[in-house]
Amino acid sequence: MSADDQERIDVTVTFLEMDVPPAYYPPLPYNRQIALLRTRMIPLHFYRYLQDRVGRKWLWVNVLKLNDDELAAGLHREDRDIRVLYLDGAPAGFFDVKPHLPEEAELAYFGMMEHATGQGIGRWFLGAAIEACWSHGPKRVTVQTCTLDHPAALPLYQKLGFKPVAQKKEIVRPMSFAERSASVMR
Repeated sequence: MSADDQERIDVTVTFLEMDVPPAYYPPLPYNRQIALLRTRMIPLHFYRYLQDRVGRKWLWVNVLKLNDDELAAGLHREDRDIRVLYLDGAPAGFFDVKPHLPEEAELAYFGMMEHATGQGIGRWFLGAAIEACWSHGPKRVTVQTCTLDHPAALPLYQKLGFKPVAQKKEIVRPMSFAERSASVMR
């Protein structure tokens, strides 16, 4: 089957912005072993693993389609801010901030692995991501979500201060299991 014959999914992408930092950030949940570590020169295989484990259910494919040179060029910038969430000692999610846009910090990726959801961590984790974005001194913070993402994503972004500013239609071509495996195992 050619790439043109594979399934294509119509999605609506919502673009959101925040032009002032929140008045407060959600507190760290009590009685949990949680760590949030900033990476330095993240290995490509680990970043692909995070993308796959966090985004598989939501059909995140863009990063997994990049070759090593393309991925390294973006990830290994000095100003890239990637932080990995650990729950009880194991990876549980990540966020990726691109602060290099003029006057803007983009929360490019944000998500948790399935074993970490539903435990009261998400609101704190998004607050930590927003705080990381603002730490770069932008005039605004941006994020986007789409109709393939978790149904709670858009409402949570809005609860923490993001406002929708635009929408557009896109088409996503999911990766087959073999394509996904080849990317992650690269």
